[in-house]
Amino acid sequence: MTQKIAILGASGYTGAELVRLIATHPGMEIAALAANSKAGQSMAQVFPHLRHLDLPDLVTIEEIDFAGIDLCFCALPHKTSQEVISALPRDLKIVDLSADFRLRDPDAYEKWYGNPHAAVEMQGEAVYGLTEFYRDEIAKARLVAGTGCNAATGQFVLRPLIAGKVIDLDEIILDLKCGVSGAGRSPKENLLHAELSEGYNAYAVGGTHRHLGEFDQEFSAIAGRDVRIQFTPHLMPANRGILATAYVKGEAEAVYAALANAYAKEPFIEVLPFGETPSTHHVRGSNFCHIGVVADRLPGRAIVVGALDNLTKGSSGQAIQNANLMLGLEETEGLMLAPLFP
Repeated sequence: MTQKIAILGASGYTGAELVRLIATHPGMEIAALAANSKAGQSMAQVFPHLRHLDLPDLVTIEEIDFAGIDLCFCALPHKTSQEVISALPRDLKIVDLSADFRLRDPDAYEKWYGNPHAAVEMQGEAVYGLTEFYRDEIAKARLVAGTGCNAATGQFVLRPLIAGKVIDLDEIILDLKCGVSGAGRSPKENLLHAELSEGYNAYAVGGTHRHLGEFDQEFSAIAGRDVRIQFTPHLMPANRGILATAYVKGEAEAVYAALANAYAKEPFIEVLPFGETPSTHHVRGSNFCHIGVVADRLPGRAIVVGALDNLTKGSSGQAIQNANLMLGLEETEGLMLAPLFP
């Protein structure tokens, strides 16, 4: 039986990516698309690359009859998402792509996002949506909180190393580059072509990036003690992709073995042969994450590089992976498309 799907926030990049992926998903059918700012328009008007699809027109959230919906993707901005989700039917399965339910501690949410959480009673219900590490909980969940795209990449690179106790937890540096679509579709002066192209800049330097809240939460839980990494994101003049480079203190062979063993049976995570490193080109438009390990010239140190597509494995693809589990479908269904190259 085909599952009926609603997408809230369908006029954003992650909304469009959800539509692109679900369009060929054998077990899902898009029954409703909401985008309050563009209600009344067709998806072809908003995203001409989707004009070949037979899709419902965009409506306001209030116009959707959720009685016939099996699962709802919420691709709305932070703060807006918690308010909307609080008003949805309590028996509706939801995958939230915003940050509103990622952090379990309401005080941590207020620290990183600047306002008190408006749906604290639902925070305890939400399951963190890093599929490879919360698979069983996600399958039983009603509400799943998709991870940040930067947070997902860093965790794929570092979680097995922390769990395997093969690195010094006080010597972790994560240097990350992200494509411009990670900033969303809203117009911003610094994202204009003339201001972004031919340049490259660090941002949120010194430990102010919001995804550090996820790193603190998840890494500390794994280690059973506080883990605080050094993390600097960079904006690169590319539409899609994240490349994360982690500098760690540990024997490179042990680092490689921990990653290879952790992901040996994972369909979407490829650990490259020792000494090879990935490129964002090789995962573009796909739900795959590639990870490489290289021994540093300094003894006892290793460099780990991870690459994924921020809109797919970092957001919408991961959301569908979670939805598959929640709906009792094959986890890989609709997601095994090959990357786009070149």
